[in-house]
Amino acid sequence: MMKKRSISASKASLVLFLCQMISALDVPLDLSQPPTITQQSPKDYIVDPRENIVIQCEAKGKPPPSFSWTRNGTHFDIDKDAQVTMKPNSGTLVVNIMNGGKAEAYEGVYQCTARNERGAAISNNIVIRPSRSPLWTKEKLEPNHVREGDSLVLHCRPPVGLPPPIIFWMDNAFQRLPQSERVSQGLNGDLYFSNVQPEDTREDYICYARFNHTQTIQQKQPISVKVFSMDSLNDTIAANLSDTDIYGAKPVTERQPILLTPTGSTSTKVELRGNVLLLECIAAGLPTPVIRWIKEGGELPANRTFFENFKKTLKITDVSEADSGNYKCIARNILGSAHHVISVTVKAAPYWITAPRNLVLSPGEDGTLICRANGNPKPNISWLANGVPISIAPEDPSRKVDGDTIIFSHVQERSSAVYQCNASNEYGYLLANAFVNVLAEPPRILTPANKLYQVIADSPALLDCAYFGSPKPEIEWFRGVKGSILRGSEYIFHDNGTLEIPVAQKDSTGTYTCVARNELGKIQNEVQLEVKDPTMIIKQPEYKVIQRYGQVSFECIIKHDTTLLPTIIWLKDNGELPDDERFLVGKDNLTIMNVTDKDDGTYTCIVNTTLDSVSASAVLTVVAAPPTPAIIYARPNPPFDLELTGQLERSVELSWIPGDENNSPITSFVIEYEDGLHEPGVWHYQTEVPGTQTTVQLKLSPYVNYSFRVIAVNEIGRSQPSEPSEQYLTKSANPDENPSNVQGIGSEPDNLVITWESLKGFQSNGPGLQYKVSWRQKDVDDEWTSVIVANVSKYIVSGTPTFVPYEIKVQALNDLGYAPEPSEVIGHSGEDLPMVAPGNVQVHVINSTLAKVHWDPVPLKTVRGHLQGYKVYYWKVQSLSRRSRRHVEKKILTFRGNKTFGMLPGLEPYSSYKLNVRVVNGKGEGPASPDKVFKTPEGVPSSPSFLKITNPTLDSLTLEWGLPTHPNGILTSYILKFQPINNTHELGPLVEIRIPANESSLILKNLNYSTRYKFYFNAQTSVGSGSQITEEAVTIMDEAMASRQVDIATQGWFIGLMCAVALLILILLIVCFIRRNKGGKYPVKEKEDAHADPEIQPMKEDDGTFGEYRSLESDAEDHKPLKKGSRTPSDRTVKKEDSDDSLVDYGEGVNGQFNEDGSFIGQYSGKKEKEPAEGNESSEAPSPVNAMNSFV
Repeated sequence: MMKKRSISASKASLVLFLCQMISALDVPLDLSQPPTITQQSPKDYIVDPRENIVIQCEAKGKPPPSFSWTRNGTHFDIDKDAQVTMKPNSGTLVVNIMNGGKAEAYEGVYQCTARNERGAAISNNIVIRPSRSPLWTKEKLEPNHVREGDSLVLHCRPPVGLPPPIIFWMDNAFQRLPQSERVSQGLNGDLYFSNVQPEDTREDYICYARFNHTQTIQQKQPISVKVFSMDSLNDTIAANLSDTDIYGAKPVTERQPILLTPTGSTSTKVELRGNVLLLECIAAGLPTPVIRWIKEGGELPANRTFFENFKKTLKITDVSEADSGNYKCIARNILGSAHHVISVTVKAAPYWITAPRNLVLSPGEDGTLICRANGNPKPNISWLANGVPISIAPEDPSRKVDGDTIIFSHVQERSSAVYQCNASNEYGYLLANAFVNVLAEPPRILTPANKLYQVIADSPALLDCAYFGSPKPEIEWFRGVKGSILRGSEYIFHDNGTLEIPVAQKDSTGTYTCVARNELGKIQNEVQLEVKDPTMIIKQPEYKVIQRYGQVSFECIIKHDTTLLPTIIWLKDNGELPDDERFLVGKDNLTIMNVTDKDDGTYTCIVNTTLDSVSASAVLTVVAAPPTPAIIYARPNPPFDLELTGQLERSVELSWIPGDENNSPITSFVIEYEDGLHEPGVWHYQTEVPGTQTTVQLKLSPYVNYSFRVIAVNEIGRSQPSEPSEQYLTKSANPDENPSNVQGIGSEPDNLVITWESLKGFQSNGPGLQYKVSWRQKDVDDEWTSVIVANVSKYIVSGTPTFVPYEIKVQALNDLGYAPEPSEVIGHSGEDLPMVAPGNVQVHVINSTLAKVHWDPVPLKTVRGHLQGYKVYYWKVQSLSRRSRRHVEKKILTFRGNKTFGMLPGLEPYSSYKLNVRVVNGKGEGPASPDKVFKTPEGVPSSPSFLKITNPTLDSLTLEWGLPTHPNGILTSYILKFQPINNTHELGPLVEIRIPANESSLILKNLNYSTRYKFYFNAQTSVGSGSQITEEAVTIMDEAMASRQVDIATQGWFIGLMCAVALLILILLIVCFIRRNKGGKYPVKEKEDAHADPEIQPMKEDDGTFGEYRSLESDAEDHKPLKKGSRTPSDRTVKKEDSDDSLVDYGEGVNGQFNEDGSFIGQYSGKKEKEPAEGNESSEAPSPVNAMNSFV
């Protein structure tokens, strides 16, 4: 038996490459860009209280961003906390716990902000909680005396840990207790007995809790179970009370099922979308009940449903809203049944439909940020700009918020920012950062020049042209350096610039040039493509049967591209060859000397190059040595003596005699047929029958000249085909079916083109195949018009009215008659251009950049085609402030369907516009409506074109400015604000001056000498103030004052004072170090080892056995795990103050509510400490659970 496979390296990487192309290209890091968070800790971050806490926050940007943190909603000043450091060039915090810090002191909600001059990105709320593994509460456990056959529940009740522990039951020898349909552990950790048996009697039922985060195991006190039978109880009583039979001699009573958990007949459960749904039913009864699960009114989801714990637990993975419903568990034995219905409701934390993506725009361009999320309940969408709610963020005239979308119009460089979308509901939140980066950059190509690509012939070639530019460059590819542009179906052009040649040939080898251009420039890059010949195995290893102790050789002769270096690897049964000197690997063969039985198997030759891989396999069968003749296993000989009997119009019986099976039984026969009338020489699969069958009844079609042949199959392979049977021509008949895919679409205004898919040859059922084409106008009392055409697939009806519906049918016929009556389809004659323009066009100006246009729909009869919508043409005539006309650039908006209004965005304020409306059908556009003139009102102006400050004197400065680039109305005045700045960069009082609009300069007098001033300048229209421009300037210094200033750092007395202070600090540090090292530690280790507590056991693996463990060595509240074999003294108790902290300690528990934007603002009272850690400025922290589900 031989197998062959071939894998192309270029094909293997194609899927990954195409997935990478979907994501947008990053802005090169040498260009200015807002920060992007690249790495952050998880929202729910449970830390080991014995190790340093590392809270990750990494970001990129240009300039490199600076980082800051908040803790519990307030600024976290890490400089005031000696235990906290921030990694260089990073926002990652490291809290030093291993050098004296306490993890509990740093529990809270943290958020990182990465900021540069272009914006600020923020991380998720990161909830820090130290893991806890508290001890079991000491309790006195009474022995359980249970009658045989009764049910029993052993309660575990593990301590509440963080994260919750894994529960399992073991005995004194640390062996897991066997579980079955009768005895099993519930989801809550309890051990359930559907009925107890005498073998359940033991004194060491021990529940263990494994805390994986701290790698500790703790145990409950052993539980004793004593099972007594009725016979033994009667014997005991009879020995003390003669001739008295209190209980009688009844055997164990069988009972019908009752549910131990859950209780009652119904219950409810809420689960979140994407989680694993676990439903449990455990029943008591004798015999042991069997559990079955159903979903009322539906089926359990296939491929996601699993049964665990002997079918007592129903597990559904990756649940969705469709999994909501009633789930019924039924417990049944021979005496009856019990059931319980669990009503499951699937809610959903927010999940993305469309997450916002980074936006790179050039000045003056438009764009949108879209943030769409779903959940149950539906999440609330809110926007932030640079980490601040957008409602209170600085205004940006280019920005407009519309629900889940931010629309940017005519952006400028100052529009660059980072926007955050927060989608939240009561079950969680999503936060996404997306920046808007306004750049004007000529194209650049990021792919290295003259990069070489090598592929195998007949496989795809992907030539990369990674690029960047703003505006987004257009990409073109050329063959050669000065060749013609590449076009056509043999090439695929991807959005990221990549050129794909789906089937590369040898003549595809050569140079390809990629050209990127935008309005700021053009650049090109050349890459090289080499197409190699595929690697082939021209002499493959063959199936071999060899006698024991013989010699065998497998050949593997290859042909490959001369520029590629092949390597040949031999495998045995898909593994490496045995390390045995009997196996000799040659250049193109494998030889096995002195063959033994263990050499039996499949041998595979694999040929690898850097671009492709091929393989071929053969089986080696080792047989006994002489004198026993070797058994040769081979493919069967072909069947022979084929005979046709029982010929009918639609069936025939075929029989044959099997050939020699060659020591391998025939498993099946394959029957093939040839249609000598329609497809001579082509054999088709007919049927397959078991190897024990030598006759078969075959179904036939009319008007086919059949020949049959038979192929035998055994475990070695398929035989050669038998000789063909005699031919059998079936009688002709009417067609059984009509053409499919009948359509009627006009190509001209006065015709109807009827098309269909013709019948195949054997579907004709007889000679003379033709089609009867019939049509009539719909909704008109006309007779059918019919025509019979030859075996074609199209007919054109001329002289039809324009765009009217027709009923159409196409019926097959041959020389013997018609096929069954065909079904009717509806088509339309050809379309023509619409006849009339929309009327009553009205324009309602909403604001200075947006207008709404209304029109009356045209009568449908005048559309003369399929109504596709309306087009609005609009253009700016002139600016009302400048009174100067410019080149008219018409804009077009298309509104699909039968709409009668539309919005015109992106208008310029204080301008005159014209528009008209046209109706559109499949043929084209109709006439335009009369031009409608409308004007936009004034808006706020842009910032002044420049602000220069000249002629500084002791007490005056001269200011000059230019008009705003876009006045957007009539300027009414300028507003100048200025204030002094001292040496510590503190701002002084702000002075405001209003300047007439016709002024272009101003001299400010009575200023302070040698003082820096900051100026804020903006223009005003009647609508309001525009964007401001800022500058700084300094008045000159008085020369007399300058001569009196002395540099204090050069004075001798100052240098001496600083040296004395440094020496004093050094002495104090030495004294503190000596005093600290005089203390000692109380030697408690020996006492703890002498009175070891077995509550904490070492852990090894999940199988429940024990080995090495890690101890907790933090403070008096932590507990050390014991060495192997230690036991718990019966008189030990655990004081309340010894247990670890939990959420119960935080006062009144969780009290939360939601803001109007859906974010969570609940907090819990922090646990009071006697000595609060320094540097932690807040005594209260938000609830860790709620902080994970909300974002403020």
